[in-house]
Amino acid sequence: MSSDTIYALSSAAGRAAVALVRVSGPEVPAILMGMIGEKPSPRKAVYRSIRRPGTEEIIDDGLILFFPGPGSATGEDLAEFHIHGGRAIRHALFECLSAFPRCRPAEPGEFSQRGFENGKLDLTAAEGIADLVDAETEAQRRQAQRQASGQLAMRYDDWREQIVQAQALIEADIDFSDEGDVDDAVYRESRDRVETLAKEIDQHLQSASRGEIIRSGYRVVIAGPTNAGKSSLLNALAKRDVAIVSDQAGTTRDVIEVHLDLAGYPVIVSDTAGMRETSDDVEREGIRRTLVRAADADLVIWLRDLSASDELATPPKDAGRLIKVLNKSDLASGSNQSANSKALQTSVKTGAGIPQLIERLSTIIQEDLDTDGEAIPTNSRHRYYLGQASQHLSAFLAADSKHLELRAEDLRLAATALGRLTGRIDVEDILDQIFSRFCIGK
Repeated sequence: MSSDTIYALSSAAGRAAVALVRVSGPEVPAILMGMIGEKPSPRKAVYRSIRRPGTEEIIDDGLILFFPGPGSATGEDLAEFHIHGGRAIRHALFECLSAFPRCRPAEPGEFSQRGFENGKLDLTAAEGIADLVDAETEAQRRQAQRQASGQLAMRYDDWREQIVQAQALIEADIDFSDEGDVDDAVYRESRDRVETLAKEIDQHLQSASRGEIIRSGYRVVIAGPTNAGKSSLLNALAKRDVAIVSDQAGTTRDVIEVHLDLAGYPVIVSDTAGMRETSDDVEREGIRRTLVRAADADLVIWLRDLSASDELATPPKDAGRLIKVLNKSDLASGSNQSANSKALQTSVKTGAGIPQLIERLSTIIQEDLDTDGEAIPTNSRHRYYLGQASQHLSAFLAADSKHLELRAEDLRLAATALGRLTGRIDVEDILDQIFSRFCIGK
């Protein structure tokens, strides 16, 4: 347990009706006695005057809670001050807290890191808490909540335990092979366990891309010939003027992005430069960026002008999944509309077809990202260690029983990889990386 006591504002910064200040560490009882004259009963809110230590000056009146360790979020004695949210009140409270011995402002993520170090949460749950704070859509909230509640950790701990059991069987075979008590059936049992487990881990690993997309955003690129209405479509989807709209071809030179919430999922929609032959160096660079974005996108909306006969521009060959949309249906002749009756037609000017396009997008995104309520990997760290575990299990299954000590080492390395996922084993080198992205006070 750290000898420092830390404090921080755990509610939003700025002027507010109420502010929450958390204090954690060995000085908490002394702080409570010095500032409100008592140590409240555990987990019961009391309304008290908060005084400057050594004087009768009242800083504020507010609710105080005390959570004794180890039964607190940090595993240490923890206090919460619910005060009025004025800047001067917070400053006065911080000034008083700093006057106590070894009491200092918390670093980003330090409250959660102490909870991890004191066994209150594992690394995947800590990452889930950070994602929960950052969640902007319903899908992000659900995913982060599953992770923060420990669903990933329970699965990884179970897998690690199964690997350790298989490793124990192999090592028993090594230790007692001369005594005749263990035979080939033990090795076969171990292989059967590992084979089943390897399939589960590989299947789980395949869902990592969905988890990362939910966390960071589903990438949709609007591409197509010049003057097809791409910027107008972006504005229509965003329901505000994001991009400059002009009748002049080649207006959009760079990629413009907006973040949307579609069906509860985070979506990043990009407006790109129109595709055409050009001698303008700047416009050519914009087209090059369009091709790069289209290749990396999860979905491309290929937009053409239904009223135009020129179809020189075709979808990029390496573009991913496509939705072909014909815009300006209000200007198209009857023959054009009839010829393209099976395509999705829109008119950004009148709004016709836009709800149908949004519905199509939402359906595709839901199908691509649906997790069936399961906790899935959410970042590259998860993908890396799951991949390491899978590789070591594959090495075990690919070999024979001639060198059992090597097979036991394969299983040990697989178990270690899963242990590093949750923080059960040797994670000092990644703690700062994980907790540094937390907000102060969390």
